[in-house]
Amino acid sequence: QVQLVESGGGLVQAGGSLRLSCAASGRTFSIYPMAWFRQDPGKEREFVASISWSGSTTTYADSVKGRFTISTDNAKKTVYLQMNSLKPEDTALYYCAAEGFGTGVLGYRSWGQGTQVTVSS
Repeated sequence: QVQLVESGGGLVQAGGSLRLSCAASGRTFSIYPMAWFRQDPGKEREFVASISWSGSTTTYADSVKGRFTISTDNAKKTVYLQMNSLKPEDTALYYCAAEGFGTGVLGYRSWGQGTQVTVSS
């Protein structure tokens, strides 16, 4: 079992920045790739970014390219999402995912509880 705990969400004005963290614990020997997804009420959960164990391979959704950066400290089993130039449409519940691959929700076995990001206009 892998436990994922997200933190760092909050309320920010458009154009601002937030940094999300996701700490993994438990059986963490195969947690990578890890990823961030987000979900707005009434919408499907969507892929945001993913990262390999070494950090050398990252993938981003087109909607966040150039604004968000995913990184990892694999010694701490922690993944970060630096979000800059935030827009109101970035408002969502952000989830950390692990033990998976690709950009689909079904590709990941473990999920955190989510952290809310709200961007005001």
